[in-house]
Amino acid sequence: MKLSQFKFHLPEEQIALYPHSIYHDIVNEKGETVSLRMTRRDEARLMVLHRKSQTIEMFKKDKKGKPIEGEFFEFRDALDFFSEGDTFIFNDTKVFPARLYGTKEKTDAKIEVFLLRELNADMRLWDVLVEPARKIRIGNKLFFDESGTMVAEVIDNTTSRGRTLRFLYDCPHEEFKKELFALGEAPLPRYIIDRREMAHANEQDLEDYQTIMATEEGAVTAPATGLHVSREMLKRMEIKGIHYTTITLHCGLGSFHPIEVEDLTKHKMDSEPMRVGVKACDIVNKAKQEGHHICAVGTSVIKATETAVGTDGMLKEYDGWTSKFIFPPYDFGLADSMMANFYDSMSPLLMETAAFGGYDLVMEAYRLAVKNGYTFGSYGDSMLILDD
Repeated sequence: MKLSQFKFHLPEEQIALYPHSIYHDIVNEKGETVSLRMTRRDEARLMVLHRKSQTIEMFKKDKKGKPIEGEFFEFRDALDFFSEGDTFIFNDTKVFPARLYGTKEKTDAKIEVFLLRELNADMRLWDVLVEPARKIRIGNKLFFDESGTMVAEVIDNTTSRGRTLRFLYDCPHEEFKKELFALGEAPLPRYIIDRREMAHANEQDLEDYQTIMATEEGAVTAPATGLHVSREMLKRMEIKGIHYTTITLHCGLGSFHPIEVEDLTKHKMDSEPMRVGVKACDIVNKAKQEGHHICAVGTSVIKATETAVGTDGMLKEYDGWTSKFIFPPYDFGLADSMMANFYDSMSPLLMETAAFGGYDLVMEAYRLAVKNGYTFGSYGDSMLILDD
């Protein structure tokens, strides 16, 4: 397929800058009325796609099964479409505070440093992106705190914006990482940061931009669909007998890079580290062998499971990297249902979703989402794709 087939107009006001929330007006000690925001992860809108019948549902139904116009499905309603024994797969990657702000030696120029991954723990080497890159050369030193103790030296150029930094901080590794991360902020996507009034992530984002199952540190962007999952949902799953397990794929920035070729077969995705353990394989394969539904929560889970699935349709252990780029047409080997957020025009994540749900059905869902005011992006609304 062609890049231009995934182009659509997204109104600016439908780009979600914060997670789904409710607001309460309260009077503070000064007698001023202020608005208090409360995050409600699982109350974001949900659209349901049925890929065999080629139908789309947006509204809850009354006792007679008639859609209630204006009462949109919420994310937590997804569980109503599954039964005992069905199994969900989540991504347990953990986002670290990757965006730092420092100053360049001598000039005091303000520099943004985005940590990508640690290259060598003993030598304190990190692969990073810098902005503005034209000011940062090999040999420059960057300072990240007022005391001057957290200092990094540029030792290599990797790409036009990429650099290798060596942090000059002599202490045990865990203490170093704790001090480094204390200086950082949640690595919200640039399209969110640039649209916010303060142009920074806040303390609440450190919690909001993290899934509740995050345990394996290494991501620089969150597995967005998993952000909607609440502890209450997990409890409901337990009560209904719906199982879940986790895989790990450390989400990078590749999905946010613009695709620059019209022929999608010529696009190359960045590699991301991933791991599928024996426990996940046992849980998923048992459910599949017993004829239950397997639901992949998020495009990162689909990418990981399609990397690790065997020719027999069973999930295999895997510990390595993946650069899989999924777009229509594609034959999926494991999950028969999927949850995904609504993404930007010409996004690789939209293409992966369209490959799973079918191009025509998913693009129609996007048209309806724009028309009905759904929100898009990492903090936006989501869809459930069922094989019925």
